[in-house]
Amino acid sequence: MIVSFSMGGTLWKITGRSIDLSQHSLIMGVLNVTPDSFSDGGEFFTAEKAVEHGARMAAEGAQIIDVGGESTRPGAEPVSAEDELARVLPVIVKLREKVSAFISIDTTKAAVALRALEAGASIINDVTGGRADPEMMMLAAEKKAAFIIMHMQGTPQTMQTNPHYDDVVTEVADFFRQQYARALECGIDSMAIAFDPGIGFGKTVAHNIELLSNLPRLRVHDRPIVVGVSRKSSLGEMIGSAEMSDRLAPTIAFTAMLRERGANVLRVHDVKENASALRVTERLLETAK
Repeated sequence: MIVSFSMGGTLWKITGRSIDLSQHSLIMGVLNVTPDSFSDGGEFFTAEKAVEHGARMAAEGAQIIDVGGESTRPGAEPVSAEDELARVLPVIVKLREKVSAFISIDTTKAAVALRALEAGASIINDVTGGRADPEMMMLAAEKKAAFIIMHMQGTPQTMQTNPHYDDVVTEVADFFRQQYARALECGIDSMAIAFDPGIGFGKTVAHNIELLSNLPRLRVHDRPIVVGVSRKSSLGEMIGSAEMSDRLAPTIAFTAMLRERGANVLRVHDVKENASALRVTERLLETAK
């Protein structure tokens, strides 16, 4: 018998629309406009190639395109707001003309988020959970943007240097509750908030598995859970391979399993394959009720 973890009546407010995630999860396509991404090595660094790839992901089933102009791979160095804007703004402007999918800006800087929202983005995806820039949550509230609060221990420069937790699930859940309260104090609509446990961001493989095995414990006030395991190095460690191409099948397996466990948004690089896995899983879950 298939046992599905309930996603309740989970709604996520984006651009004033309440998206019902209780029956169908969303695919978020990753669009790295960086020269040093861990996953694609700068393949979509030019605006033209990035826009083409973003449009392709939308056509393949991504309901959200997550545009980022600063690499957050382990050891990555920060870039200036000016450089980040030069990378992402042309892409967001052109994508907004071409696709109906929601556009997310993956940034830790309020100045970048502001310009991205003005250009057509409607979601802020902050890997620091609103901690890096004191203006970020106030901006999200003012612009009525959807806001993803991610957990990361340390910074991209330090996060994979012996990460330690006494109880990773409890500590991440506590962080979510703290940042949720802070977001509400800043005026962010509770319905616009989502949470991401930050797989691979200051976590060992064991930490990642513990979090993914306990998604229901991470849910705060029935807010959506966003999960990104796509192409992560932990997948390579689990299967004993250093080849990036070998991480596709494990990613697809996790997409299906995490949907069953209650994930509401799956952040992936290979949209077509993961979207297919998600829809088949949802069809099976509907039949098994």
